[in-house]
Amino acid sequence: MNHLLKVPLLAGRAFSSSARQLRNKVPEAQKLFQEDNGLPVHIKGGTTDVLLYRATMTLTLAGTCYSLYWLLVASQPRNKD
Repeated sequence: MNHLLKVPLLAGRAFSSSARQLRNKVPEAQKLFQEDNGLPVHIKGGTTDVLLYRATMTLTLAGTCYSLYWLLVASQPRNKD
């Protein structure tokens, strides 16, 4: 029975009362994205953004070509063998 009395104490100790101190990075990001350097906003984040943009455009183009190919195949008359 004593072990049941200790459960609230153990559960209460698992949480910390001190807050984790985090540095606010928003002003730095605002300076980066508001800078007039001629780049579109979707690639101002750096190399990762450029790679994600190019991968997205490649997949979009490949998917469009694939869809158009199958539309062309479906529009052709069937062979009578």
